[in-house]
Amino acid sequence: MNWAPSSLKSEIALGDCAEVLQRFPDGCIDLIVTSPPYADQRNSTYGGIHPDKYVEWMLPRTEQMLRVLKDSGSFVLNIKEKAVDGQRHTYVLELILALKKQGWLWTEEYIWHKRNCYPGKWPNRFRDAWERCLHFTKARKFKMNQESVMVPMGDWAQSRLKSLGKNDVVRHDSQVGNAFAKNIANWQGRDKAFPTNVLHLATECGNKGHSAAFPQALPQWFIKLFTDPGDVVLDPFVGSGTTVEAALSLSRSVIGIDVLDEYVQMSREKLMPSQGVLLEKTAKYKVDRISKKVRNE
Repeated sequence: MNWAPSSLKSEIALGDCAEVLQRFPDGCIDLIVTSPPYADQRNSTYGGIHPDKYVEWMLPRTEQMLRVLKDSGSFVLNIKEKAVDGQRHTYVLELILALKKQGWLWTEEYIWHKRNCYPGKWPNRFRDAWERCLHFTKARKFKMNQESVMVPMGDWAQSRLKSLGKNDVVRHDSQVGNAFAKNIANWQGRDKAFPTNVLHLATECGNKGHSAAFPQALPQWFIKLFTDPGDVVLDPFVGSGTTVEAALSLSRSVIGIDVLDEYVQMSREKLMPSQGVLLEKTAKYKVDRISKKVRNE
């Protein structure tokens, strides 16, 4: 594969990402968003990795991801530790510390709240309703389009702002003596607000042919937040192609890698019909951006 970062193209490659990514140049990827095989899970498809060996298995792959990611890029890792012998294993925490030593900055942790998590009953815990989405970067300053993921204020704001009192329109010190204060007037005239770091998404998705597919809305949210149209998104464990669909729907190029030919073919099928649309949308975006720049000048 001779892949040039300046060319607008999408690829789905068969192989281990630790080896496939070696053929990619340094700093050619804008965003990595992925959900790798969890420890001792997906045994029927990926064979499973023992929790005690997980960090050792993952580091050669993240080493290549670190190399191909741009300095302005982000790496979003969807992962969740499992319970072993009645307690949570620490391999995710160990991986975070190992990635920091490898050169990654652990910038943030987002929580995916599963609105319709699977039912279940255990003697010592309740059912899992969330997963981690760990955000790593190479530098403290990175691309982040916060306005792209703003959320509607909701009806509560309209009713609350209609009845502002005199104490609401100015900032007051807290009556209980802490450092917090309020200024409700700051919300006037606003119809959107910045979200929290908790994403409330259902687990339902259209990828029924994969053992652990996440909803398309999950990678879409991070793609909008951390990339622009025309940027390159990488999923080194592409599976059934949810990230492929999400990236193409937002006019991004996408690189997918998987060790299983079945999933590679599945992702390639999703890629083919969208190639022409992707080129057309991205070309229009570039023309619009140039026109806007000319008008501003």
